[in-house]
Amino acid sequence: MEQVFGKTRSLKDAAFHYCPGCGHSIIHRLVAEVIDELDIRGKVIGIPPAGCAVLAYNYFDIDMGEAPHGRGAAVATGLKRALPDRVVFTYQGDGDIAAIGTAETIHAANRGESITAIFVNNGVYGMTGGQMAPTTILGQHSTTTPGGRDPDRDGLPIDLSEMLALTNGSVYIERTSVDSPKNIIKTKKAIKKAFQVQMAGLGFSLVEILSPCPTNLKMSPVEAGKWFSSTMTTYFPLKVIKDKAGNPGALPPLE
Repeated sequence: MEQVFGKTRSLKDAAFHYCPGCGHSIIHRLVAEVIDELDIRGKVIGIPPAGCAVLAYNYFDIDMGEAPHGRGAAVATGLKRALPDRVVFTYQGDGDIAAIGTAETIHAANRGESITAIFVNNGVYGMTGGQMAPTTILGQHSTTTPGGRDPDRDGLPIDLSEMLALTNGSVYIERTSVDSPKNIIKTKKAIKKAFQVQMAGLGFSLVEILSPCPTNLKMSPVEAGKWFSSTMTTYFPLKVIKDKAGNPGALPPLE
């Protein structure tokens, strides 16, 4: 019988600690599948965040570093400059990359650092109790906005991906989601292209992934997925935001 699905080499035999319906498990799998398909397991280095995915090094069977809260782009920049033959990616939540890490990320993108950011946007500070994040949408309830985000009091949500697209050194930025099988397939393609952009030495790449957080939304996994599809995407539409890369997959891979 032909095998159509199996264990991914770049993931360890460890059970994920994530809540039921959380998108991190799916995204971990997609990143690992892309690493395997590009045959870069011995060349890739991941940088987990301070957040729900802080223990990502327990799951990925690749070289992993760690960064203080928000400093993923700075750590990735140092690693890439010291080891230019490596494929270096950060894995960051919205509280990590779009709040305390805004400066590092914007300047890394503007310098055209040849790194890749996986930006997981679930609209809240997931690990620390569901507080309002920079990407919490208007009217969304959180532990610090129990009556919903108010623009007069809390300001408007930050669209970090659109901001980064304005920088000179950013090459490829796409926003996807893992709320449905169709979007999961698109997300994997985007991650693969982002890595290929880096492997071709073209500059900074980022994939923003809308990822349901049922626990902090106080919804079932199914309800959370539907809410992301119907509501979150009205503020953060799924699309290719910037693409100066063309078809980097046609370029020669790293030696």
